[in-house]
Amino acid sequence: MAKVTRDDVARLAGTSTAVVSYVINNGPRPVAPATRERVLAAIKELGYRPDRVAQAMASRRTDLIGLIVPDARQPFFAEMAHAVEQAAAERGKMVLVGNSDYLDEREVHYLRAFLGMRVSGLILISQGPSENAAAEIEAWDARVVLLHERPEAIDDVAVVLDDTGGAQLAVRHLLEHGHPYVACLGGTEITPTVGDPVTDHVEGWRRAMQEAGRSTEGRLFQAPYNRYDAYQVALGLLAGPDRPPAIFCATDDQAFGVLRAARELRIDVPGELAVAGFDDVKEAGLTDPPLTTVGSDRPAMARAAVDLVLDDTPRLAVSRRERVRQFPSALVVRRSCGCS
Repeated sequence: MAKVTRDDVARLAGTSTAVVSYVINNGPRPVAPATRERVLAAIKELGYRPDRVAQAMASRRTDLIGLIVPDARQPFFAEMAHAVEQAAAERGKMVLVGNSDYLDEREVHYLRAFLGMRVSGLILISQGPSENAAAEIEAWDARVVLLHERPEAIDDVAVVLDDTGGAQLAVRHLLEHGHPYVACLGGTEITPTVGDPVTDHVEGWRRAMQEAGRSTEGRLFQAPYNRYDAYQVALGLLAGPDRPPAIFCATDDQAFGVLRAARELRIDVPGELAVAGFDDVKEAGLTDPPLTTVGSDRPAMARAAVDLVLDDTPRLAVSRRERVRQFPSALVVRRSCGCS
């Protein structure tokens, strides 16, 4: 059988091929409801399937959005990627996901690959300082939206959370339970990275401690972001002679590792150790005890990122003030902090 073309659909619907295109692409011009119904009926009757490759070649843009994350195995990034995928589907787009594995060269690899595929836009959850990524973005003159993290090297539109304020909420809450101090499980970086959420979580912990007149000296501990390595760090910390009365973890995944270590060492949570995390991944409500943590409206952040990456406003036309959209944090109280 001969391949059904857009001309065939137009003839059967009694309209022009341009109108057929407007119906298929939902624009750029409006189509009267009755005409739209005739075109959709003709498409169904003829079994027409648009050639997406040809459309992409003609417009030099695909219906794809590239998304680069540090590690989609971690619950926070998995949930954020899912939220982005849902938001993109609402706009008629599909999402390609690449994992940088916290490696600069892999981040640049996916930047080149996705931009070379003429994606409609690219959302980047950066893995770090990203000077090489910044150079790559400038070379392509690409529209990139930063999500969750805003590296100092990349001066582009960003959707972020009030990470510092959220951490302060959690640490203040732990101190309100009467603990003499709160230890912090931060990241692995010795030198703080500007724009990194974990750096901001540590800063929020530091501010809350200082506000309460508590020393932070010797109470910040480095730990990888994942639960498995954080569990090893927590075993050493909790088995030592100076076991802290409360721990604020920069990520929920770290907190899961702390809860596992406490259980193995027969330390009662929250009776002997209070724990709070950051991210409010779904698993946080299923731990034993359920984890007190800091949450955010991830679906709203994902929709904002997708809307921004599909916005055709030239990059330089966006003012510096409008380049960052910050969403509020919220304390999610469960039992690991000592609340009933």
